Amino acid sequence: MSEKTIKIFTGNANPALAQEICDCLNLPLGRATVKTFSDGETFVEIGENVRGADVYVIQPTCPPVNHHLMELLIMVDALRRASTRRITAVMPYYGYGRQDRKVAPRVPITAKLVADIITTAGARRVLAMDLHAGQIQGFFSIPVDHLFAAPVLLQYLREKFEPPVVMVSPDAGGVERTRAFARRMNAGLAIIDKRRERPNESTVMNLIGDVKGKIAILLDDMVDTAGTLCKAAEALMANGAKEVHGCATHPVLSGPALERIADSPMKSLIVTNTIPLSEKAKAVSKIKVLSVASLLGEAIWRIHNDDSVSSLFV
Repeated sequence: MSEKTIKIFTGNANPALAQEICDCLNLPLGRATVKTFSDGETFVEIGENVRGADVYVIQPTCPPVNHHLMELLIMVDALRRASTRRITAVMPYYGYGRQDRKVAPRVPITAKLVADIITTAGARRVLAMDLHAGQIQGFFSIPVDHLFAAPVLLQYLREKFEPPVVMVSPDAGGVERTRAFARRMNAGLAIIDKRRERPNESTVMNLIGDVKGKIAILLDDMVDTAGTLCKAAEALMANGAKEVHGCATHPVLSGPALERIADSPMKSLIVTNTIPLSEKAKAVSKIKVLSVASLLGEAIWRIHNDDSVSSLFV
């Protein structure tokens, strides 16, 4: 397929990332009107011919999650009705990803519901980054390319921190991810044993591993209210860590997150631009943002040209 037939569009979730991806690919950002009526309804109009095109809609479903999800669905529907050849939903951040299983009676599996409605809207492929749970790929009946921000984060960590370094998982669920980072960093591994009393609240119970006199880097897939991360940082300092840094792909940063980060013993929090920072978050000097635009752009280009993207799954 020729280069002219690839088109990239974006909603209002993260237009800066979409533009950066287009710059990496030397492509123009597609023209589309995506706005909200006074009653809250979303309106979409595609401003150019897309008949027969291979289209990529870049739209993380970040806060406000429901609004950005509806923008994505309506854009996909508009493009499908405009006779595109294929629509790929590029979701750097997959909202509702934490609701991936039943944790109590009579609760939904919303990550599966979202997968169903994205497919029903007309998406024929999904490109996501650092899903909260890998099994979400299986919730889709269409191909899913699951990228990781690890190459971008690891490059920064290697350049920034000198040994001795220990990678720390803030909970048992993130051990596999943290072990992979530790191996590539030639670093030690530690685990925070925590008990979650209620949603968005956690209590640090124990530290497994040696952090005394070392630079401790807490690794997670996302930072939401930052309660887990900040309490883990306090536990690490109490156990003799030389200094503590946080590292996560998705900066959700809701509720009291910014105040907690500012007051925490963490020296820095390293995140990516899958979710745009608010103006208030940009003012927090501890937060360092790395770009994943080139990684996403490379994946889009390989998918468009029917090339392998497996080398990007590291």
